Amino acid sequence: MPWSVICAGLWLVAANVRAIFPSRDRHWRFAYVMIAIGIPLLGWVTLEAGPIVALLFMAGGASVLRWPIFHAWRRLRGRRDGEPAE
Repeated sequence: MPWSVICAGLWLVAANVRAIFPSRDRHWRFAYVMIAIGIPLLGWVTLEAGPIVALLFMAGGASVLRWPIFHAWRRLRGRRDGEPAE
């Protein structure tokens, strides 16, 4: 098994374990750190294991970091956090 897949698996475990515990800032600082680590890690997984495995790990990371993705999607669509959906 490639080292990149092992490291990505450890990244997923660390993100899930950290999400269990409460946080004052709702885990935003931790999410930024995990995103900064996860993007190069995803590139490494793509190089060593291929794009299919990388897509699986990206889906796993998106399930853990769903709120930053949700808020980024809302910003791209032009809605603010307090506005209702149309």
